[in-house]
Amino acid sequence: MLALRNISFTLEGRKLIDNSSVTIPHGHKVGIVGRNGAGKTTLFRLIRGEWTLDEGEIEIPKGARIGGVSQEVPSGPETLIDTVLAADTERAALLAESETATDPGRIADIHTRLADIDAYSAEARAASILYGLGFDAAAQQRPCSDYSGGWRMRVALAAVLFAQPDFLLLDEPTNYLDLEGAIWLENYLVRYPYTVLIVSHDKGLLNRSVTSILHLDQQKLTLYTGNYDTFERTRRAKLDQLVAQKKKQDAQREHMQAYVDRFRYKASKAKQAQSRIKALEKMGTIAPIVGDHVAPFNFPEPEELSPPIIRLENASVGYDGKAILRGLDLRIDQDDRIALLGANGQGKSTFAKLIADRLQVMGGRKHAASKLRVGFFAQHQVDELELDETPIQHIQRLRPGETPGKIRARLAAGGLGAEVVETKVGRLSGGQKARLSLLIATIDAPHLIILDEPTNHLDIQSREALVQALTEYTGAVILVSHDQSLVELVADRLWLVKDGAVKPYTEDMDAYRRMLLSERGGTVKAEKPEKKPKPKPRPAPKVTRDKLRAEVKHCEERVEKLVDMQERLEKKLAHPDFYDRHEPDEIAMWQKKLSEVVKGLERAEALWLTALEKLEQAG
Repeated sequence: MLALRNISFTLEGRKLIDNSSVTIPHGHKVGIVGRNGAGKTTLFRLIRGEWTLDEGEIEIPKGARIGGVSQEVPSGPETLIDTVLAADTERAALLAESETATDPGRIADIHTRLADIDAYSAEARAASILYGLGFDAAAQQRPCSDYSGGWRMRVALAAVLFAQPDFLLLDEPTNYLDLEGAIWLENYLVRYPYTVLIVSHDKGLLNRSVTSILHLDQQKLTLYTGNYDTFERTRRAKLDQLVAQKKKQDAQREHMQAYVDRFRYKASKAKQAQSRIKALEKMGTIAPIVGDHVAPFNFPEPEELSPPIIRLENASVGYDGKAILRGLDLRIDQDDRIALLGANGQGKSTFAKLIADRLQVMGGRKHAASKLRVGFFAQHQVDELELDETPIQHIQRLRPGETPGKIRARLAAGGLGAEVVETKVGRLSGGQKARLSLLIATIDAPHLIILDEPTNHLDIQSREALVQALTEYTGAVILVSHDQSLVELVADRLWLVKDGAVKPYTEDMDAYRRMLLSERGGTVKAEKPEKKPKPKPRPAPKVTRDKLRAEVKHCEERVEKLVDMQERLEKKLAHPDFYDRHEPDEIAMWQKKLSEVVKGLERAEALWLTALEKLEQAG
């Protein structure tokens, strides 16, 4: 259990958390959400003990291990597989000691402990995690120094997943994964045996991988049961209720104040007026409701071109005379919304550069409309902005003849208000930098926008604003993103980049997800010597089969009862009034009860499956 008791914290004179309490039961998967700058990453540092609270305490079980992706990514000569194996420090220490130990008792203790922690299957487990994150068997034997920073971050993620800390803290882990790696991670987290806290702006991840949402808003922490969609519904209902209460209170206050103003100096009404004055003084004030308004994105509208705007005929493209993609026979129209699927290294960026005219065809033909304009946004472009220049200076360089007023209007349309347009880019948030880069990429009103991971620095509300802008945009879109929700909401065509080809993918994202998990989701197991088939068991006596049937029925009834209990508890905890009507201790009690029911259901389902297997074996 992780307990935050009346914690407060101030950073550089700004209060981030004020007298908040939350209890997270063991084994829960919790998504942490809040506006950019609210203090989510700061909360992780407080839990890890890197920073000291102003007030309150954080209670963690003695001896519990807290793990997260290190800022110092591995970069030495060690192979990827060795780097991940070294993350389990206990296993590494025991294996080292086993090489030198001479005392028979100690040797026995070492091997007993190695068996307890499943040390002898460690290499297979590490290989399975690396494979899920996009490293095949050959890549796992290469040194870390062979890879770029983004790929080494994946190795660091693999290492912490392999170490299996009691509290796994992940801060935007999908930002350095492709869509395929993000899908694998979602599935892995669902099966992770210990507590997970994950800061993420990826709604798909928060809907499929967590069981609770911890919301940091206006310096307060509030824990909601359920995934992100459930949190949104519950919170919206609470906000609507608060709006109604405030409206009612304001009307009541206005009515009472009007009575006081009219009669406070009239003798016959003085007592009633004084009574209302006291009531006004005692009346609590409901704070103004702070909405989630976010600045929109606005993409200039291009003129219409005759279709197709791009056509490829048996085209090939690559680098230094070596083709990466071949046999491309594809067509792009101005109303297309295309998402590129495929693992990193398959050629998605190469294809995007071909479409954007940053690479030329090596063979075959590429036809493009004569007036075609292409906008290109790539994640690295956010990092290539001039940090010592302001947003105004960036646009002035592209539009030297425009007036300052027109430039400010452009920036405002892109979501950069007057308060930041003269701020140096180095002091802007990641989301503000991404908005500036998008504005630069679309300043010429392109007929086609290529977006390569556009959401890495955007919060959930900004991602929704981007979806709306792309929906209204009248040009074509080619999208590469690890955000499955963005792909599903924006794209109406899927192209799979794989094995040197780019071809339409006729299934939907759910089918692609299932296909990917079938390829990456299995655990790699060490080969075992072939065993002789066991003789077929004789059918069990009828009395035994009847007893087994009764056991199956009993287990099934137990599962049904626990499922019903879980549904009723989740409904209770998701009710908008629940958190207003109960004290924190009562809320924690109900959450604990739900956790116990969930664990009981897991055990009951396991017993049910065991009973079914016994019955099947008995014929």
